[in-house]
Amino acid sequence: MTDVVKVINVTKTYGKKGEKQYQALKGISFDVERGEFVGIMGASGSGKTTLLNIMSTLDRPTSGNVVINGRDITKLKNNEMSDFRGQEIGFVFQDFNLLENLTNRENIALPLALQNAKPDQVEAKVNLIAKKLGIGSILEKYPAEISGGQKQRVAAARALVHNPAILYGDEPTGALDSKSATELLETMKDLNRKDKVSILMVTHDPFSASYASRILFIKDGKIGKELKRDSKSREEFYQEIIAELGRR
Repeated sequence: MTDVVKVINVTKTYGKKGEKQYQALKGISFDVERGEFVGIMGASGSGKTTLLNIMSTLDRPTSGNVVINGRDITKLKNNEMSDFRGQEIGFVFQDFNLLENLTNRENIALPLALQNAKPDQVEAKVNLIAKKLGIGSILEKYPAEISGGQKQRVAAARALVHNPAILYGDEPTGALDSKSATELLETMKDLNRKDKVSILMVTHDPFSASYASRILFIKDGKIGKELKRDSKSREEFYQEIIAELGRR
């Protein structure tokens, strides 16, 4: 298997030299294989959001490297970084981040529009991802007219429409009721298994984490324990995650 993401000895320190400094990340290294579904868990302040921001080009590390789809994003200039993000990274946020004045179809099409894709290509790609996520019937509606679960599916479609190398989820089920959360997680699982979409999801929720094939626990800026699902059922993996969280 090839790695779609390689994080190599990444550190992040906030504060200027000579002033009080805070080290959020302390030499983190791990890989995400192409087609893998990885979860990252950690308490508030553990460094997981800082790590995700660096991996998604929203922040830069103090030292270390992050390689995505063969390119070291820490070496990119600002204009190159925004282009790279638009082509190689998909992002699903907790609060959807949809533009309320655009239809759901227009929201999904945004990454393609930013790449100046031709209208017929845009329509074909939007229709394809909407069909996969079961949201074809709400494309002409606005975000205010649909449920939270549907909004997150639209957000997922927007994140995937340009076929990114990696899909990042930042607490993607955090704003959803349990039924909508389960539906979204099942959809992500299907995209991972059937379409080989590579996923990295940051979550504090053990139920969400149990859908991953591997979980990295981050604490005080370092990766500690790693759990692998292997042949365990999702319920068995869930219980193992609960037990591990209880030991922390």
